[in-house]
Amino acid sequence: MLACLDVDYRADLTVAACVLFRDWPDGAESSHRVDHGPPAAPYEPGQFYRRELPHLLRVLGMVQEPLEAIVVDGYVWLGEDRPGLGAHLYEALGRTVPVIGVAKTAYVTTGPALPVLRGQSLRPLFVTAVGIDTAKAADCVRRMHGPSRIPTLLNRVDRLCRES
Repeated sequence: MLACLDVDYRADLTVAACVLFRDWPDGAESSHRVDHGPPAAPYEPGQFYRRELPHLLRVLGMVQEPLEAIVVDGYVWLGEDRPGLGAHLYEALGRTVPVIGVAKTAYVTTGPALPVLRGQSLRPLFVTAVGIDTAKAADCVRRMHGPSRIPTLLNRVDRLCRES
């Protein structure tokens, strides 16, 4: 099973969502999980993972199926040897599940991100990974369902967070 994760912050709570699917080209989810948790910690520059990681771990705790890979909205690596949210998630999971980061904007440093063009868009997604070769991760993101820049199931998990 594969999973896409995202988090939405609100004044009184934080919503984390997980969309599960079986194969990279799937256009529909197998199932999903949603966790309504406490408000997120305040943002600390360079420490974004501290704000989001607890919520991702809670929603992942609701998943019974073994996972082959996790896709997060954001970066795994912020630069050479600079872990981002995805790298911290990988460590928190005991390095047992590969994590692929898909970011919509380029980070300040060029780092190890691979640009991926999808659909007719001329704006790339930026893919980073841990536990899986970055080129293979980029190919998986390229193969994800959807005619536009953002894969269908990444849009789905984003909407699920915002609408739950």
